[in-house]
Amino acid sequence: MKQFLGLVLIAAMATSAVLAGGRSEAPQTGVRTITVATDATWPPMEYVDTNQNIVGFDIDLINAVAAAAGFEVVIQNTAWDGIFAGLANGDYDAVISSVTITDERRATMDFSTPYINAGQVLIVRQDAPANVTRLQDLSGQSVGAQIGTTGSFEVEKVSGVTLRTYDELGMAIEDLAQGRIAGVVADTPIAADFALQNDTYSRVLKIVGEPFTEEFYGVAVRRGNTEVLNLINAGLEVVLNDGTAEELEQKWLR
Repeated sequence: MKQFLGLVLIAAMATSAVLAGGRSEAPQTGVRTITVATDATWPPMEYVDTNQNIVGFDIDLINAVAAAAGFEVVIQNTAWDGIFAGLANGDYDAVISSVTITDERRATMDFSTPYINAGQVLIVRQDAPANVTRLQDLSGQSVGAQIGTTGSFEVEKVSGVTLRTYDELGMAIEDLAQGRIAGVVADTPIAADFALQNDTYSRVLKIVGEPFTEEFYGVAVRRGNTEVLNLINAGLEVVLNDGTAEELEQKWLR
């Protein structure tokens, strides 16, 4: 059963977009190259395919945003544990990598218009007791999450549950499949990719309960970089309103 009830695309705020042929177009500001970092270990949002290309929902989205706003985009694969430090240092212009917009992050970086809502869900083994539907039901056991993510923060909040962190979510999923931990917490799209769409894990894992957080993904931009932020928001306005984002959801998340 697909667990996408909590996954909705967020419409951008209405502005003076020009309608042309039934599709809105962002204002063109000339060609500019924007380097965007992503941690390509989060299928179906961003990952490296068998041809060594970086693909996924976020990648298609930022390319569509670039086309709509009139800039070129270069994708840079960057490890999660240093991705925001690199942004602050000016190693790249923006980050699109399933980044949840939080007040803590807003204090050090700017965010685009939210483009998707993806709450946290709990993944357990197929043979888990039927009464396990939430984190609190795993008291006395270990639950995995990728280090520094919203999922890890949520596990830390639950008394009696031991957080085990991983550099990559796939490592946590493998430990769960092998019975070394009792559960994994992850964003809904990524959890669905492992538990519902992956042939290796769909036979042994399942998503239980409903998303227990409301979280919005956004493109992170170095604080004060209004030029890049405005370009990205202009493109997002187009793709969130002309059906492009919905098409990408159907392609990657269904």
